Formats: sequence, C-alpha cells, structure tokens
Amino acid sequence: MAGSTAKCKDWEKHVGTVMGMLTIGVLISGRGSNLQAIIDAVARGEITGRLAVVISNKPDAFGLERARKHGIETLFIPSKGKERTGFEQELAEALESRGVELVCLAGFMRVLSPYFIRRFKHRIMNIHPALLPSFPGEDAQRQAFDYGVKVSGCSVHFVDEGVDTGPVIVQIPVDVRDEDTADTLADRILAQEHRAYPMAIQLFAEGRLQVAGRKVRVLPRKGGTR
Repeated sequence: MAGSTAKCKDWEKHVGTVMGMLTIGVLISGRGSNLQAIIDAVARGEITGRLAVVISNKPDAFGLERARKHGIETLFIPSKGKERTGFEQELAEALESRGVELVCLAGFMRVLSPYFIRRFKHRIMNIHPALLPSFPGEDAQRQAFDYGVKVSGCSVHFVDEGVDTGPVIVQIPVDVRDEDTADTLADRILAQEHRAYPMAIQLFAEGRLQVAGRKVRVLPRKGGTR
C-alpha cells in the first residue's frame, strides 16, 4: 500500500474543469483550419465549452473571418514593433478579462516566453503535425517525409518553455504511403489534427487530465470508461 500511495502522490497536478462550460481562447496567425475544427466541434456538442475570443497578431489572418462568421469575438493585437513582454501582457490581459480557462494555439507563429507560459501553466495547448518528440519545429511534415519514416502523425501537447517539448496529451498516427508526397502526407495529417485537437480540449473540459513531469494521464470517465 505504501508504494501505491507514493505513486498517487506523483500524479498531483490535475488540470481542466470539473463542471460547467469551459471558456476557450484561441491564438492564430493564419488561415485557422484547426480553429475551424474547434468551432465545428463546439457546434456539434463535442466540446463542452464556448469560444470566448480569437486573437491574431496578423490583421489579415483568415482565421479572424472564420470566427466572425460564427459570432465569436475577434481581436487583432499586433506583435510587430513591440517588445515581447508588452505584447504578451496585452495578450494575457485580453484572455484573462474574458475569463479564458484554456488557451489554444492554432497556427500562432510566435514562440511564447516563460513569463506567459507560467502565467497560464498547463492551460496552453498546441498541435504539432508530427509524432513528438520526432520532428519538432517548422515544416514537420516535410521533415518526416524526407527522413523516410513509415509512420508520422500529429500530437496535441501542453506548451512548456521549449519548442514543441511539452507533455503530450493526444497523438494520432498516420501511415506514410509509398505514393505520398510531402503535400499529400501533410493533407492526411491535417485531417487527423482536426480530430485530435477537439479530443484533447474535451478531455481538459471534463477535468480528466493529470500532469506529472513529462507525462499526462487521462483519467477514466465516471463509470470506469475512457
């Protein structure tokens, strides 16, 4: 029994909500296809939450138009010409003033500072088009294709102070076919990203995630099923 107790103590960081609607904020820089997947999942009732705000550091990001079409508040907070700390303070204040509990990065082309990450510790998610820890950084699909792997995929992870190094929440594998190009592989990975991100967000909304170091445990639903 002593060993069991010690093991339980290791899993001490429980993240997510226990009841009610999760309030989500999304940060984007571009077209926002994963944003659209989140919007659609909320509309279908697959995410127990609401999108409070979509924020972009680019005024012409198409994702802003996607959000407006669904009646979601949008904000443009420019990063260009600003000190990093000042920009991130604006971001944080905009999110916190709207009661955002989970921040989702969906093609947000900025590396967040330790200040921002600590302010929202274990409350920032990102999606990456590879099976982390393989192929971090930009152009991951081409990295995987050029390396010659037989399986790639996508990963949803909590954001930490590194680049694509945070604890992994959900991964979906994608086979690499002999006839694939880097582009066709990227397209099939993207389709799985649109499944994985809503799945991870809903786990957070249900309060079913526990973090210990690099590991994320998915708790069973009431009744013992996953």
